[in-house]
Amino acid sequence: MSELVIPAFLHMLEPLNIFLIIVGLVGGILVGALPGLTATMGVALMVPVTFAMNPVSGLIMLGAIYVGAIYGGANSAILICTPGTPSSVATTFDGWPMCQQGRADEGLYVSLLSSSFGGIVGTFFLLFLAAALARFALRFGGPENFWLCLFGLSTIAVMSMDNMGKGIISGALGMLIATVGLDPNSGAPRFIFGNYELVQGVSVIPCMIGLFSFSQVLFLIGSRKQFIASYNPRKGAFWGVFRYLATKCKTVLTRSSLIGTWVGMLPGAGGEIASIIAYNESKRWSDKPEMYGTGCIEGVASSESANNAVIGGSLIPMLTLGIPGSAVAAVILGALMAHGIQPGFKIFTVTGDLAYTFIISQFMVNILMVPVGYVLCRCMAHLLNIRLTLVAIGIVVLSFIGAYAINNSLVDIWVVVLFGFLGYFGGRMGMDTGAMALGVILGPMVEENLGKCLDLAPAVDGGLFAVMTGSLISKILILALVLSLLTPLWLARKKRLRDAERQEVSHA
Repeated sequence: MSELVIPAFLHMLEPLNIFLIIVGLVGGILVGALPGLTATMGVALMVPVTFAMNPVSGLIMLGAIYVGAIYGGANSAILICTPGTPSSVATTFDGWPMCQQGRADEGLYVSLLSSSFGGIVGTFFLLFLAAALARFALRFGGPENFWLCLFGLSTIAVMSMDNMGKGIISGALGMLIATVGLDPNSGAPRFIFGNYELVQGVSVIPCMIGLFSFSQVLFLIGSRKQFIASYNPRKGAFWGVFRYLATKCKTVLTRSSLIGTWVGMLPGAGGEIASIIAYNESKRWSDKPEMYGTGCIEGVASSESANNAVIGGSLIPMLTLGIPGSAVAAVILGALMAHGIQPGFKIFTVTGDLAYTFIISQFMVNILMVPVGYVLCRCMAHLLNIRLTLVAIGIVVLSFIGAYAINNSLVDIWVVVLFGFLGYFGGRMGMDTGAMALGVILGPMVEENLGKCLDLAPAVDGGLFAVMTGSLISKILILALVLSLLTPLWLARKKRLRDAERQEVSHA
């Protein structure tokens, strides 16, 4: 390993590779910031371009686009409450309130620095613990993934702590919507009402665009404001955020990055689940959980560090086992194979120069993302100085283009409109759009993995119960699920005790 790492560092000093990293980062950030244009789409579009390059340079550029796109989704999530990518959904919970409070620059800098930190942590595990972590990821089957998804859904209890009933209803409605289309286990069509275009189900991206983008346009128009929010850039805001993260958010950043790396290794999980779980855990262990959702720096930091740590985690099984941990990793896997490179343990010996250069480039990408992102942050923040009517028109146009580009289907545009009104009127009635989005994302995963458990049950002594609770990992996840469901009660008791102490102090 040491013999290959030093040449890999030298490769990173080549002007062409540095140029490709910067170009990839800028392109990825812009793709990620546009609603509907995902990291998968951005990387896939650039794969043919890499055929004209040597494999090392092509892989470096694809990795830079991947990192830039995942981070870029936070910019629109903070500025217009529209997650550019599904993994930035949790960023809206605190990023948008920060923007409304005139702290848009602060929110953008938090997401930038947290994303860089999470990406570096994920790459560290990719470099030093890839083999061990890949073997651990192989132990996750249907039962383990089922409990993991349920654990992700249990975060609705904490997200909607003030009105848990409406939060659970919102999540259940999202899961119901996710059942439209073919049954993942039997192949039978459900709730398509004779419309063939619904056979593939309701796509997640148009749902997210509708719930968070189109509904936000309706909200902004109804507010009768001239601008989205006030923008008052403060001198020294970047270094102020840096000091705050370095002194008061070390635990939050480290814990969220570890969660992101772990979730990223699991095929089919991804940044959506990682960011939601990390946000939930940060709120659970916080001394002031009531601050989350009101413009809390820790909330943005936990979400963004987790979804960027997923990148390194998803590349671990891809490089070591040839099993992609995310859709983008699958695209990169295809690019490797197109260049005649077979992923697996041999990639570190037969083509070790390429493997270690790619891994080291991820460190470089996450470091260079700070200056590149800083410049783009300052440019994007001026969006708040554009008149609201023009911004609203632009959001609607980009939302429709992004939704249509996924499957070239007009149905997806109607999905955006439908979910936009659902999110708008549901929000006015107190429904939780975040919980609904979580149900739409995790619903198919829960159903698919439950089907696998039911298929295994007849072949195992003890039936379904033995399958669901047989492994140590399943038991640990069940315990985590129970603790997560009990968290709202614990937080409510903690709040009552704190209020009682304050009353005693005031009376004294």
